[in-house]
Amino acid sequence: MTAKVTLSFSDETIEEARRFARAEGLSLSAWMDQAAREKALREVFAAHAAAVGRAGLDLESAALADADEVGMVDDVLFGGRPRAA
Repeated sequence: MTAKVTLSFSDETIEEARRFARAEGLSLSAWMDQAAREKALREVFAAHAAAVGRAGLDLESAALADADEVGMVDDVLFGGRPRAA
């Protein structure tokens, strides 16, 4: 479902938005929808990262350790050769 809304932007902001929309082959409405959705997702992810940090979890170190482990297994199984896709 699509909602029609009236928004006000500075001349500079709307001109840049139009330029980016044209460059991506999108209508201004489609580009603004995508930009708003991406901003909302960044806010959600930032809030999640902050909550993880407050909880004292170190997910980055765990992810890096997992990647190192995958690399070690690949070395054993494939002798350092890249895996077939």
